[in-house]
Amino acid sequence: MSIKEYAKEMIERDQVFRDIAEQTETLWINDKLLPFEMTDALCQLVVTDEDIEDTERRLHKFAPYIKKCFPETAEDDGLIESPLADIPEMKRALEEKYGTEIPGRFMLKMDSHLPIAGSVKVRGGIYEVLKHAEDLALEAGLITEDDNYERFADDDMKEFFGKHTVQVGSTGNLGLSIGIMSAFLGFKVKVHMSADARQWKKDMLRSKGVDVIEYEEDYSKAVSEGRRLSDLDPTSYFVDDEYSLPLFLGYAVAAGRMKKQLEEKGVTVDGDHPMIIYVPCGVGGAPGGVCYGFKRLFKDDVHIFFCEPTLFPSVLLGMASDRFNEVNVSDFGLTGMSAADGLACASPSGLVTRICRNLLSGDFTVRDAILFDYMRMLKATEDIFIEPSSCAAFIGPLNIMKLDAGKTYLEKHGLTAEKLANATQVCWATGGRLVPDEIWDKYMNTYLE
Repeated sequence: MSIKEYAKEMIERDQVFRDIAEQTETLWINDKLLPFEMTDALCQLVVTDEDIEDTERRLHKFAPYIKKCFPETAEDDGLIESPLADIPEMKRALEEKYGTEIPGRFMLKMDSHLPIAGSVKVRGGIYEVLKHAEDLALEAGLITEDDNYERFADDDMKEFFGKHTVQVGSTGNLGLSIGIMSAFLGFKVKVHMSADARQWKKDMLRSKGVDVIEYEEDYSKAVSEGRRLSDLDPTSYFVDDEYSLPLFLGYAVAAGRMKKQLEEKGVTVDGDHPMIIYVPCGVGGAPGGVCYGFKRLFKDDVHIFFCEPTLFPSVLLGMASDRFNEVNVSDFGLTGMSAADGLACASPSGLVTRICRNLLSGDFTVRDAILFDYMRMLKATEDIFIEPSSCAAFIGPLNIMKLDAGKTYLEKHGLTAEKLANATQVCWATGGRLVPDEIWDKYMNTYLE
């Protein structure tokens, strides 16, 4: 059966698929979520605990270089990390406006404010570029693994990397992370950007000396064309957001980092103190890595939900259909541009949809218009600015309590009122630090139907 035939059949017999086709906010509960102990061995065939530990070690080795070149990282001694903030006033405002209680402690993981490129994509993007630079330098005999990695700031290293190219396809934030870091190291950089990408992000990349190649088509076209052109150049390396394990590992490290922050804030996560995390989702790379990292650490005591635009629920469709990366949102009649530009991916990552099929709790969809309402509310209550795309996460703690599917999930997993009162609910802010002031003004005055 073709994808389009399958889509038609599912729309006719499944309410979630009808909601998607009608661009109605919905919640899909993962019917193949398994207890973690049943998925552990299978998951480690792809990514192991040792892989995540090796990634963290490599980031620590590069910390002296990062600290030297990016002074804003000095406070964390060259590690690229973001705050974890309590947002009680935002919680109260959401409860009052939408008439829905949000139980437990309410927090914001502010990857929107990560140093260097200001988005969650910094985690995976910068890590993959650094790993590629290390691989090249080791192979050329320019460094040894015992060297101080401040060596990467030397002029001869930049001259060496200038003989190589890094390419990536992006809707915006991954391009910024890859572009800024690669150009700083000395690489020639080409970023292939889809029609949804914001102009200011293209302009910022060009100001860093990056070659930005624009496409009238969507993200999938930018990725496929970037991959094709990179394959033609033996000196080129393509960062593949759809299939890259280094990217995935860079994101997975976030879990261990946040575990320490939770401990510092006196937060307990166990069977009586569950944690629920809501992550905005585009092609799936960043939220997939985050999901994997947290499930490895907290197992069944953490519940991960993705949040996608009603126009681009590609990961939801890929997983719910079990057709993974074969799915395109257009198969379900979804077309057009989304204000959630960072999440505007028509087809999902095959890697992530397969890895997370038994790990993810579910997936919310959210209308574009409400993103700007959430954004203004966060600014008014907590004086925090995050991109509209980032605000998709706020649909989760509201609708898990309001929608029948959410209530059923809570009941099935023993998340009683008593346990929810002791829960920690975390919304993941995925971008915003580099947004220019004039763009913030435009966002603040954007009202959609």
